Amino acid sequence: MSLHDDAVLVLKDHQGQDELRQVYLDHLAAHPDGLWKACGAGHVTASALVVDPSRGRALLTLHKKLRMWLQMGGHCEPGDGTLARAALREATEESGIDGLTLAPRGPVRLDRHHTPCAWHLDVQYAAVAPAGAVEAISDESLDLRWFPYAEVADVADESVVRLLEATLARV
Repeated sequence: MSLHDDAVLVLKDHQGQDELRQVYLDHLAAHPDGLWKACGAGHVTASALVVDPSRGRALLTLHKKLRMWLQMGGHCEPGDGTLARAALREATEESGIDGLTLAPRGPVRLDRHHTPCAWHLDVQYAAVAPAGAVEAISDESLDLRWFPYAEVADVADESVVRLLEATLARV
């Protein structure tokens, strides 16, 4: 199965956000290259909010280009195979944490937003950090920091807050 086919199946199975979910499905139907950065009409991306439920905190990255506190994530790559693997790869690369696990039952949210490169149709997962996880900043970040759940709204925009709420409902 191709990454494109996986994305269609994941989106068809996603519960809620019906109107936005249909925008994603229409995009993929109209653009066979709709998962790749080269698609100028926008592209599906994958991200994951890394949380540590035992300590009540979320790991955010200060994105180098956007200069905003965000979850880990980004563009799909041909070797990903599935959206879940893309999200897990991005979360692992950007957090430096091995052993992350995605919450069950697929993505927790969808979020469409404009970036300097194009529209991102982000498929958002929740990732749970293993006990004793130690983060390591990547070259894509200016900073990487754990925030208590209650402080996320103080540093991040509404899309990250909504992702945190959906994540906490899932984990």
